[in-house]
Amino acid sequence: MSNHSAESAGAPSGGVQSVDRAVAVLEILAQHGEAGVSEVAAAIDVHKSTAFRLLGALEAHGMVEQESERGKYRLGFGVVRLAGAVTGRIAVTRHGRGICERLVDDVGETMNIAVLESHHAINLYQVRSTSAIAAQNWVGRQTPLHCTSSGKILLAHLGRKDRDELLTATGLPPLTPHTVTSRKKLEADLAEAREQGYAITMQEYEEGLNALSAPVRSDEGEVIAALSASGPAFRLTEGRMMELAEVLVAGADELSRRLGYTG
Repeated sequence: MSNHSAESAGAPSGGVQSVDRAVAVLEILAQHGEAGVSEVAAAIDVHKSTAFRLLGALEAHGMVEQESERGKYRLGFGVVRLAGAVTGRIAVTRHGRGICERLVDDVGETMNIAVLESHHAINLYQVRSTSAIAAQNWVGRQTPLHCTSSGKILLAHLGRKDRDELLTATGLPPLTPHTVTSRKKLEADLAEAREQGYAITMQEYEEGLNALSAPVRSDEGEVIAALSASGPAFRLTEGRMMELAEVLVAGADELSRRLGYTG
């Protein structure tokens, strides 16, 4: 049977099959605590040499480790690192729900929690305003960093090298006539955001949409998320955002404390 016919019949390609097998190995080790090459090979029905290569690749990435040379394998701390990233985001959402719900009542605008994901800010959680004219559903959407309030807060608290690499990769495309497309102007905005504790955007991502955002910190003090309020520009004016900034920052600080930040 040709490769094409095999795939058409539902057989996984080599790359997908390797991923499937690697995941199966991790699940076996999670279930049994430890296992040798022969046990892994038997469990996923492959030759010992294949199991050895899979374990070697996972070991190189810290996903598994050996108790001793030629010993049995167990899950490595790389899994903990990945799980920690997910757990952190789950914690941000869990602890942020009540705060967002309260702030929607206090502020009267839609609240979002966003995190940095690759070259974007991605929204994890949202509580929409009950106003007749309210922001759309942003949950799960990737938004640009340079022209959203959440993106600016996340950029502002990155190291200069990481920020330069991100902005070099993405550029500063103009999405509206108000989008900041100058690196010098953007850096000035980010410096102001760090100094005042919040960032604002005025019709920079979408015409008619304004937003402000404050940083959320982990127990180690690292900025891991942004708490934002967004609404129509005619209602969420620059003056109104200045009035709401203190309330938003207080909400972000409360969320940070719930995550263990004591600074």
